[in-house]
Amino acid sequence: MSHTLEAGQLDALKASMRSRAGQLRDEIRQTLVKSDTEQYLQIADQVRDLEDESFADLMVDVNLAEIDRDLEELRLIEAAMMRISEGRYGHCEDCDTPIEYERLMAAPFASRCFDCQSSFERNHFQKMGHTL
Repeated sequence: MSHTLEAGQLDALKASMRSRAGQLRDEIRQTLVKSDTEQYLQIADQVRDLEDESFADLMVDVNLAEIDRDLEELRLIEAAMMRISEGRYGHCEDCDTPIEYERLMAAPFASRCFDCQSSFERNHFQKMGHTL
C-alpha cells in the first residue's frame, strides 16, 4: 500500500463524502419538516394545559434523536473535508500512520487507523461506564 492516497482514490472518497453529506442534509430537512408539520401540530392541537404541552414538546425531542445522529455524521464528514484541504487526510490523528484505503472506503471520515480507533473505543467505553 502506498503511504499516500492516489489522486483517483482521493477524488472517489471526496465524491462519496459529498454525496453522503447531501443525503444527510436532505434527511435532516425532511425529518424537521415532518416533525414540525405532523407530530407537534397534531399533539399540540389535542392538548389543553401546560403539562400536556410539555409532553408534546418531549415527544418531538425524542423523535429528533435521529437528527442528532445525522448531524454527528455530517460533522465527521465536514472535519474530514477540512483535513483534505489542510493536507492531513488519510493519516491517523494518534500515530500518524497512513489509514488503510479499505478503511477509508468504508468510513471516509475516519480519523484514526484501525488499531488506534480500537484502542480509543476500548478506553472511551471504559471511561463512560455504560450500564443498562
